[in-house]
Amino acid sequence: MDGLKRAFIAELLKLKHSNVVWIIFAAFALGPIMGCLMIIILQNPILASKLGIISSKAAILTFSADWNSYFSFLSQVVGFGGIIVFGFVASYLFGREYVDRTARDLLSLPINRTKILNAKFFVYILLCFSLAVSDLILGFILGKALNLTNWEYRILHENIQIYFITTLLALALGTPISFFALWSKGYLAPLGFLVLTLILDQFIAITNIRYYFPWLIPGLYSGALGEFKSLLNIWSYLILAFTCIVGYVLTIFWWEYTDHI
Repeated sequence: MDGLKRAFIAELLKLKHSNVVWIIFAAFALGPIMGCLMIIILQNPILASKLGIISSKAAILTFSADWNSYFSFLSQVVGFGGIIVFGFVASYLFGREYVDRTARDLLSLPINRTKILNAKFFVYILLCFSLAVSDLILGFILGKALNLTNWEYRILHENIQIYFITTLLALALGTPISFFALWSKGYLAPLGFLVLTLILDQFIAITNIRYYFPWLIPGLYSGALGEFKSLLNIWSYLILAFTCIVGYVLTIFWWEYTDHI
């Protein structure tokens, strides 16, 4: 346990001195800001008429200037955008050792290899949840500034629950990314795999197997496609959990038993 703690602290110190972290937070903050802009447009008909494309987008999303719609939008941001940002986080955390050429130094430490990776996974979870919480706080601030209507405890409770479950589902899909980062010894392969899943999303979303494709499940659960959320079943979540476990096992196996020379 002591080795895991030391490895975890070391990973936190790496993040502390990394400018990439602030870029990630800034990129993820675009979600609440875009939702805020949609609400401003809906609240100003004259501005909406001048920006027809954006106002049409808001209409397609059945967006309205209230807390329920804004919270729903934030969940959808995590359901789809979270997969991209969380995937980038996993790629960065697990691939940076090779890019910085510190992988061999890491392997030479008197700490169990699995503990080193588990420390990285703990930091991954902590950073991703921090991103989710920061967006939620920013959403509250922007929503209050806009004087959104329909503020009720029931709406708040239900939407926050959906938001964090969606976050957990998106976060679970980071383990395959970590494997590709170690396997390729860098960022290119994991990011390429992430782009491939996004492309597949577009085609699988119009088929009946969309409920069983792991990288669509967080978005479906967030309510992005309306009534399709209700068609998710136990097999949908089991497949996503299986994907997460397989990614984790492959990552540990590769790190433990591959010749890194």
